[in-house]
Amino acid sequence: MESKRPVNLQLTTMKFPPMAIASILHRLSGVILFLAIPLLLYMLDYSLRNEDVFLKLKQCLQAWPMKLLLWVVLAALLYHLIAGVRHLIMDMGWGESLTAGRRSALSVFVLAAISVVFIGIWLW
Repeated sequence: MESKRPVNLQLTTMKFPPMAIASILHRLSGVILFLAIPLLLYMLDYSLRNEDVFLKLKQCLQAWPMKLLLWVVLAALLYHLIAGVRHLIMDMGWGESLTAGRRSALSVFVLAAISVVFIGIWLW
């Protein structure tokens, strides 16, 4: 019996549809947010100690590595929010067809890219 299963399962050679890429990026942004929570909570706790410590943290956040880190975290948050709204809409039964799924995934990419650019402009 000859098997018709694919032989080559290397992820780098497979072509993923936009829906799969949107879902993978949604999960990746969730992991980034999960890993950022301790740092953000530490910064919040540190900033609430007194006014001098707050000003020191504010000055630290003006450095470009911290701005880059905040940009990555905010970009993950924005993408996760937009893709999560897409998932909620699909859970309600809207846009479950293949063409609607492709269209909504591409719109998530466009909206997220625009938001990430605007948040980058706001941070810098």
